[in-house]
Amino acid sequence: MLDFYAQQLDTLKQQGNFRQFTQNHQTDKWITIEQNKMLNLSSNDYLGLASNTELKTQFLQQSNSYLSSSSSRLLTGDFAEYEACEASLSKAFNGRSALLFNSGYHMNIGILPAICDNKTLILADKLVHASMIDGIRLSTAKYVRYRHNDLAHLEKLIEQNHDTYERIVVVTESIFSMDGDETDLSALVAIKNKFSRVMLYVDEAHAIGVRGTKGLGCAEQYNVLDEIDFLVGTFGKALASVGGYLICHSIIREFLINTMRPLIFSTALPPLNIAWTQYVFEHMQTMQKQRAHLQNLSDSLQQHVLEKGYQSPSTSHLVPVIVGESTLAVQKAKTLQQQGFYIMPVRPPTVPKNSARLRISLSALIQHQDLEPLIKCL
Repeated sequence: MLDFYAQQLDTLKQQGNFRQFTQNHQTDKWITIEQNKMLNLSSNDYLGLASNTELKTQFLQQSNSYLSSSSSRLLTGDFAEYEACEASLSKAFNGRSALLFNSGYHMNIGILPAICDNKTLILADKLVHASMIDGIRLSTAKYVRYRHNDLAHLEKLIEQNHDTYERIVVVTESIFSMDGDETDLSALVAIKNKFSRVMLYVDEAHAIGVRGTKGLGCAEQYNVLDEIDFLVGTFGKALASVGGYLICHSIIREFLINTMRPLIFSTALPPLNIAWTQYVFEHMQTMQKQRAHLQNLSDSLQQHVLEKGYQSPSTSHLVPVIVGESTLAVQKAKTLQQQGFYIMPVRPPTVPKNSARLRISLSALIQHQDLEPLIKCL
C-alpha cells in the first residue's frame, strides 16, 4: 500500500520539488540552521515585530489573559479579548464591522463557501493564493479565472455574465505572494461601481502592516477602504501573530457567524493570542518610519535584480528572482545560503511550471548595506 506514496516521493525528488521541515533559530534579522548563520530573507516578519523582545516583554507584563479558549466562540470561547480586538479593528477601518478567524487559511476556505451559492459566479485572478482556490472549490458557485491582473479581461467577463447570476464575486490579492506585484485597486473599484451585482473580495495578507499611512494595507494606500465588500487579511505576517480578519458590513458579519463552518466548528484561538494581536495591531499603526524604509529597500533591490538580467515583476517587498527550472532554483538557493543568505526556492505547484524562483522577502530590520553582498552574488 505504501509503494504508491514512496514512488510519488521519488518523483518529487527527481523533479527538484521535494520538501521537508528545517529546524532553525532566529534572532533579529538572522537565522541559524545547523550552525550556519545567515541573513534571513525568507521571513514574513516584514516590520521586525516578531523579533521585538522589548514589545513582547511589555505585553506579557500587563497581560493576564487565559491560555486557552477551550471551545468555539459560539459556545464559551467569546472572551472580552475578542470583543476588544474587533473593536480596535473596526475603529481603524472607518467603523466597519470586523470578524476574527483562526488563520488566513480558515478565513479563505470558510468565507467563500458561506457567501457563494449556485446563483453566484466567482471571478478569480489566475494567481490567487491556494487558500482562496480551495475556498472557491468548496463552494457551490461556478467560477472562472481571469488573466492575472488583466482588468480588461475581468470587465469583459462581468459584462458577459452580469444578467445571468444574482451576484458576481471578484476575488483577488492586493499584493501577490509569489510575484510580489499588485492589482490596481482603484481601477478594480471603478469596475465594481459600474455593475449592481458585483462584490469585491480582496486579500491583504502581504499588504497589512506595510502599506498605507497607518499600515492598513493597499486599500488604505489607495483610499478605497470603504469600497471593498470583503477586505480580508492575516495577522501571521507583518503583525507577528496568528489568525485572520474580515472587514465588512455588519450584515455580512452576522451572516458568517451563522453560516461559516470553520468559524462555527473550530475551537477559538486562546484569548492571550487575541490580546497580543490587538496590542501589536495598535503598535503597528505608528510605524511609518519602518514602512518608508521597507519601501525604499524594496525599490532598490527590485532595480538591482532587473539590472542583473533576471525577470522580476515585483512592486513590493516580495522580490522574486525567476530562474525557470526547479533544480536550478534549488541549486542557486543552496549557493546563496552558503554565502550567508537564507533564500528559499519556490517551485511548482506553488508557482506555474518553468517559473521556479528565488523568493526574497524583505524586512524593515534589513539595511541597504546588508544586501550589497547579495547583489554581487546574484
